[in-house]
Amino acid sequence: MATRSLVKTDHLINSALELLAAEGAASLRVRRIAEAAGVSTMAVYSGFGSLQGLLEQLYKRGFSLLEDEMKRANTTDQPIAAIEALGLAYRRFALGNPGLYALMFEHPLLDFDPSPALRQQALETTFGMLIEAVERAQEDQQVTQMDSTRLAYLLWITTHGAVSLELTHSIRSPLPGWFLDSETAGRAVFLEALRATLAGLGPER
Repeated sequence: MATRSLVKTDHLINSALELLAAEGAASLRVRRIAEAAGVSTMAVYSGFGSLQGLLEQLYKRGFSLLEDEMKRANTTDQPIAAIEALGLAYRRFALGNPGLYALMFEHPLLDFDPSPALRQQALETTFGMLIEAVERAQEDQQVTQMDSTRLAYLLWITTHGAVSLELTHSIRSPLPGWFLDSETAGRAVFLEALRATLAGLGPER
């Protein structure tokens, strides 16, 4: 019985993810999710208690998928290369899942605000990998010795800012000749921004 219930809730989460990808966050309403999953609205309430409960599970699933993407990229023992690989994995996830990325890092639904505890749990799995790479870079004297969490946050600001600008650009009319007029150009300017930040956070001389 427990297995059947787990399968049903997983099906609802997957249906909600597909709906989010196809129609955006505004589509995430109990009736629409139930229709997409081919079940009654009661299945949503019995599985998650409320729409808020389902959205929290979507939020957690998003960070689980991001964690998987970052783990696949984090294969080098060179800390600076690892930082770049983690940043590119973050960008890849965001560009491939813009609706889910918005649910995780923006505020597309006014009535959904993940709790601080849930946000902290999500950050530990992904941001924690960046902190570890930063600490390895500090051990190798490749970056400044400031607080490692603060340094990782400065790198994340660059990463997140560059990705958010690229996402915004991607949904607007093309701007020929601009820095983000192709995937290759976007990747190149992303790496330039990240490397410039790393250079600015280099070891003290």
